[in-house]
Amino acid sequence: MNGKKLNRQDGTRAGRGARIGAEEHGGGLLEGARERRVATGGIELCVAELGDAERPTVMLLHGYPDSKEVWSRVAHRLKDRFHVVLYDVRGCGGSTAPTPLRGGFTLEKLTDDFLAVADAVSPGEPVHLVGHDWGSVQGWEFATARRTEGRIASFTSISGPSLDHFGHWIKRRVARPTPRRAAQLLGQGAKSWYVYALHTPVLPELAWRGPLGKGWPRLLELTEKVPADGYPTASLPRDAAHGAWLYRDNVRARLRRPRADCYAHVPVQLITPTEDSFLSEHLYDELEQWAPRLTRRTLPAKHWVPRTRPDHLAAWITEFVTGNESGTPVREPAATGKYADRFGGRLVLVTGAGSGIGRATAFAFAEAGARVVAVDRDAGSAERTAELARLVGAPEAWAERVDVADEQEMEKLAQKVATEYGTVDVLVNNAGIGTAGPFLETTTEEWKSTLDVNLWGVIHGCRVFGRQMAERGQGGHIVNTASAAAYQPSRVLSAYSTSKAAVLMLSECLRAELAGRGIGVTAVCPGFVNTNIVGAARFAGTDEEEQRRRRRRTARLYGLRNYPPEKVADAVLRAVVRNQAVVPVTPEARAARLLSRIAPRALRGIARIQPPT
Repeated sequence: MNGKKLNRQDGTRAGRGARIGAEEHGGGLLEGARERRVATGGIELCVAELGDAERPTVMLLHGYPDSKEVWSRVAHRLKDRFHVVLYDVRGCGGSTAPTPLRGGFTLEKLTDDFLAVADAVSPGEPVHLVGHDWGSVQGWEFATARRTEGRIASFTSISGPSLDHFGHWIKRRVARPTPRRAAQLLGQGAKSWYVYALHTPVLPELAWRGPLGKGWPRLLELTEKVPADGYPTASLPRDAAHGAWLYRDNVRARLRRPRADCYAHVPVQLITPTEDSFLSEHLYDELEQWAPRLTRRTLPAKHWVPRTRPDHLAAWITEFVTGNESGTPVREPAATGKYADRFGGRLVLVTGAGSGIGRATAFAFAEAGARVVAVDRDAGSAERTAELARLVGAPEAWAERVDVADEQEMEKLAQKVATEYGTVDVLVNNAGIGTAGPFLETTTEEWKSTLDVNLWGVIHGCRVFGRQMAERGQGGHIVNTASAAAYQPSRVLSAYSTSKAAVLMLSECLRAELAGRGIGVTAVCPGFVNTNIVGAARFAGTDEEEQRRRRRRTARLYGLRNYPPEKVADAVLRAVVRNQAVVPVTPEARAARLLSRIAPRALRGIARIQPPT
């Protein structure tokens, strides 16, 4: 348990002979930061601080070819809760470079720098480390070195392995090769092309000080979707040229002779971007061996997540630091669901959550540790779903009564959710009603009510919450519940099938439109699922007594089929993780999907069959 820093005089103590001079830093990406210089090992490090210095210290370590400003979007989200510290690695940003450069960037010297900064900004109290890219490589060194014990409270690693762990990972695969291990070695070897390039003499420096340095901001914007908001800073060409020595001074030596005692002496949170172009997820397969107090998280994003996913990082850092500060650190996400590493702490909104597939989906996300908003036009059912969601694992769950067919109600819901709970990460448009009967016997009012809920409800949800996701600019996912009826015609489901076919095409169009914003869209198409939708279904052209008879009969048939909604919920979570476009659920739904592609005439023939009444 880490003690809270109390009654400390900021800027009056400096360990290891560090020289400190504090001043206000008035503008730029770290506007409002207090800046100081820390002298160590013949160089000066530029250190910036945000937030109350009496609060727990979170130290953010940048990677290559970055400067501390890479963390600005995360730092500003953390400053109200913590004392946030950022510093430029030697030779980068406002820090000076060692002379000579060769041998001046070893992990041992970088550890000296960290201890000097830690003693300057948090004397007597351990700090919570967060590292990205080479900042994470350094963080692993600090978190496993004996001389740093007691100075670190926790470590969050993002897109940067321990060089020692990496060395052991390679040695195990070379010593006992299998096809799978060989593929992993080759895969990571291809991803590491830039490491070989940085070991060549002179050429990296010339490239960075020339065309690569000039084109890097645009390259990041195109390949990583990094917003053009003033980052990278003007020091990039010099930072990148100096930073090449991080690789030359450390990589080959550590990979050839990795330390045997590289065990983490602090709790570790590993955040893995699943679309990282430079690092394979398999690098962390055996990490529990080296970090026994390990929490895993995954994020559907590319490498530069401090710029592209600051909300997600800030939330997970806050949760991890707060847990360790309270003395009750969690080794794994509190939830036990299959995808807890992916959805823990994420905000998920499910419409039609009062029963059936909607309730099962809300529970599945809750078991994965998500925060859940259960929406239904039956307030009592929504509240019951929220209560049960909290019991099965949701850290927070709320109930909202809304008619999805009402545009104004959906607008008000979106505004309330954004204000009180945050931007939705996953939206599940599930609310729907059933309508059956021949086209010529289906009234205009029955058509209107079916389309209002099944289609317009989905349109309203996609529009109001999709816009919020797009404006935040940090990705997200929309799941729309369609049906196998969307591609399987029927002579007695004209209204229902039309509404679901429209949802399917809407989902396909939205997927194409929103892909460039990092927002996935999935259409889930269940077949016969044992829910209560038939209990409220409308059978066109029948009186009330016949309505009740057909509902009872259809409910019995669905009961005999007995395909549980929980399996649909599992398919929903899996579809989000895999970013699938169209997901047929149940064997009959998959068979109809296949027939619609290879034998559509057969489906049309089946559609002509008169079902029993």
